Amino acid sequence: MAAALDELKIDRSGNGRSRIARFVWLVLVLAVLGGGSVAGWRWWEESRIPAVRTAAVRQTLPADGQPTVLDASGYVTARLQTTVSSKVTGRIVDVLVEEGMAVTEGQVLARIDDAAERSYLALAEAQLVAVRGALAELEVRHEEARLDLDRQRRLLDERLIAQTALDAARAEADSLAARIANQRELVVVAEREFDVRRTALEETVIRAPFSGVAVSRDAQPGEIISPVSAGGGFTRTGVCTIVDMSSLEIEVDVNESYIDRVSSGQRVVAVLNAYPDWEIPARVITTIPAADRQRATVLVRIGFDELGDSRILPDMGVNVAFLEAGAPEEAAPDAEPRLWIPSEALRSEGDGRVVFVARGETVERRAVTTGLDDGGVVEVLAGLSAGERVVVEGPPALADGDRVDVR
Repeated sequence: MAAALDELKIDRSGNGRSRIARFVWLVLVLAVLGGGSVAGWRWWEESRIPAVRTAAVRQTLPADGQPTVLDASGYVTARLQTTVSSKVTGRIVDVLVEEGMAVTEGQVLARIDDAAERSYLALAEAQLVAVRGALAELEVRHEEARLDLDRQRRLLDERLIAQTALDAARAEADSLAARIANQRELVVVAEREFDVRRTALEETVIRAPFSGVAVSRDAQPGEIISPVSAGGGFTRTGVCTIVDMSSLEIEVDVNESYIDRVSSGQRVVAVLNAYPDWEIPARVITTIPAADRQRATVLVRIGFDELGDSRILPDMGVNVAFLEAGAPEEAAPDAEPRLWIPSEALRSEGDGRVVFVARGETVERRAVTTGLDDGGVVEVLAGLSAGERVVVEGPPALADGDRVDVR
């Protein structure tokens, strides 16, 4: 009985509490290690996801029945585009432009702190008033000296004064005439100084050099702006970028082996990657008379027949089809659209060809049947649909169902 009562006694030695504490610490350590392992596993998995570049499957419609002689890809560019900056260095106090805003030539885009320039202008104006006042005083004194000279001349004629008095009056008049000429030059200098200060004050207001659309806003009130880069990342060199949307055109790189198929004025059909079913009529402006030795290509400029559609934006990807010279023939009523992909998208597997189609965050391996190979683009007869995006740049070991980072 005594032994049983001894077993019911409370253990106050502290061993129980120490066991509980060790258990709690063990749980916490395991939780931290588990969380770190999960985070590390996720990071390792994400680091294994390859980055790929894709291009849209382009469709050409036989709307005009005119055959193409060459297909190429490029970008929409603006012939007139500028980053608007300031002629002077100063602190921006106001920015009056936002992205997407239409601006007109001469419109105020931003203002720079002009307190110092206003003070300089006021000083120049005061100096101009002072020298003009001094000139007026000299002119009055010269008029007085001239009248005195006339009196001295009459007195000399009447033999009432000596010749020296006349000579002194003449010297005084000539001296004042010389001082007036010098003072007039000082007035011109002061006027030029005033114009310089007024121009400096006007330059604190940044205006649009031409009409267009602001595609970026690069500065904020309180920042320092300068026409040259200074102070690392603390100094802005531009307020915004303006694009003249009426100057949009297309630039494509054509393989030099096919440049003989391109001529000035040649009709072109352009298809934006963003709108694969929209064919835009265009014409070749010119072929730049220089080749890129690294890529073996020649730059060709293409102009749209009509501009004004808001869907056409700078830096958009575009595919172009150069049409054969001559009048278009009537298209066959049952003519089928043609699909084109960049030749870089094709991969050889045995005797066939496959491509990888981007579907969200994964890729799908797809066997395709190809047709005409036309200067960097290949016709697809089967296996793809218009608008799908195919991988044109990615790891060689890419497999069906792999996760990818599409760029």
